[in-house]
Amino acid sequence: MIVVASTSPIYYLVLIGEIDVFPQLFERASVPQSVCDELNAEGVPIQLQNWIAQPPAWLEIQSVVNEPDANLERLYTDEREVILLAELLEANLLVLDTKAARQIAVARGFKVTSLLGLLDEAARECYINLPTAVEHLRRTSFRASPSLLQSLLARHPQANPPM
Repeated sequence: MIVVASTSPIYYLVLIGEIDVFPQLFERASVPQSVCDELNAEGVPIQLQNWIAQPPAWLEIQSVVNEPDANLERLYTDEREVILLAELLEANLLVLDTKAARQIAVARGFKVTSLLGLLDEAARECYINLPTAVEHLRRTSFRASPSLLQSLLARHPQANPPM
């Protein structure tokens, strides 16, 4: 399976200590160089800079020619390049968090998931403690409605200890 990911899912998985769900779920993932650039940008937490300075063997970093495409103009650079790389690699799955990027990718025929989709699948496979992962995610700058996070937790009652 060829998986291409944008910055946001990797960023938050590293921050919450769950980045290993990528190789557990997919074995390998590809990212455009712009993802690495964003993870190493000034102001990014040092934890992320350290992680991308020595990327794991399962992460394939690829250069992409960012050709003009009017349909992609409103996306962030990494999202544009994820879609372009996915087209080049004929990817099976894209991991994107913004609604606009997901909509364009689906319109171009790609199967798409998000950070929360990865956490959902990782919980289903028993790779993570979902309540702990969600609690750690809540402590970051990740934005998701409380009802969406509660819905995710409700799908995995076996992973939720009684209150």
